[in-house]
Formats: sequence, C-alpha cells, structure tokens
Amino acid sequence: MRRWPFTRAAGFRFLARIRTNTTPTRTAPGAGAAALAGPAAPPGIEELYHHRRLSLVRLALLLVDDLPTAEDVVQDAFTALFRRHGHRLAALDDPEAYLRTSVVNTARSVLRRRRTVRAHTPMPEGHAPAPEEDVLLHEDHREVLAALRTLTRRQREVLVLRYWSHLTEAEIAATLGLSRGAVKSTASRALDALGRRLEGLR
Repeated sequence: MRRWPFTRAAGFRFLARIRTNTTPTRTAPGAGAAALAGPAAPPGIEELYHHRRLSLVRLALLLVDDLPTAEDVVQDAFTALFRRHGHRLAALDDPEAYLRTSVVNTARSVLRRRRTVRAHTPMPEGHAPAPEEDVLLHEDHREVLAALRTLTRRQREVLVLRYWSHLTEAEIAATLGLSRGAVKSTASRALDALGRRLEGLR
C-alpha cells in the first residue's frame, strides 16, 4: 500500500488533487454564481445546477463518505433552494454560499441519523465503497481520506472547506456559523491530528 508523506507545510494539498479536470474554476466570493449568467441578470436555478452540482456532490462526498448519500444531500439542497426562491435567485446575494451551507447542514443531519442507526444496528462486515465512487475519489487518496474521517465533525468540515473548496477563513466562518478565530484554531488542531494519524500509518 502506498504511504502518503504528510507535513503541515504541505497545506493539505492532497485534497486539492481529488478535484478532476471537470471541477469548475472558483471565482471571487459572491461572484461565482452571478458570473455564470453575466452581469445582466443573476443565474437561474437551472444554470446553477448545471455548473455547480458536481462540485457540491464532491464536497458532500467528503463529508458523508458515500456517493449515493452525497447525491441525495445535494439534491435536497437544490430542492430546498427552489422551494424557497423559485427559478430565479435575485433575492440571494450569493446562491453558491447558500447551497454550500445547505449541503454542510444536510450532511450533518445525515451523520447524526447514521450515528443513531449504528448505535442500534451492527455494521455489516466487508463494507466497501460503491464502484462509482472511483469517478470522484482516486484510489491513491483512500488512505488519507480514511484518516480524515477520524477527525471530529467540525475539524473535518473546516479542512474540507479550506483545502478542497478553497474558502477563506471568513467564508468558512459564515458557512459553519463560527468565528474566524475558531476556524483558524480548529484548522490548526485538525492538521496536527491528521499529521499524527498519517504518521502512525507509515
């Protein structure tokens, strides 16, 4: 099995490698969704779905660990957005940020329900990821992702949003409802914990 060298200075670059060539290019905060339709009008939900669904599924997958659930999480986020705002999203300053927060909150609900079920039902032996997950997660990253799953929920969310979604501390704070100081300290502790975990696997 390939061992992943990990140093804090590496800046968690392996998460960025999970991106494929189809991942949309991130734009400036607040401008990503609007740029899709140009300055004349904000994007409709169809355009947002077409351009951002895949990157949101990848984000959800890093949080909930399986592709079918990640797809459901993103579908629920878009459904909630449509029910609240309809086809046009002019009332939202940043529809992408809205969806990102919705995905994170829905993923949290999924994990809470999963913990409740697991407390009463033994996990089946021999569980393996669905073959379709290889589309989103390369085999070389599985060891590191397994280590990522040992972190606390908040630590995992902060690292995924910072090093995969490339959000700023301020954007992460807004998404997770934390202070910027809490985001910074959580990321520091999470990187230290992850480094120790990966060192133990060598």
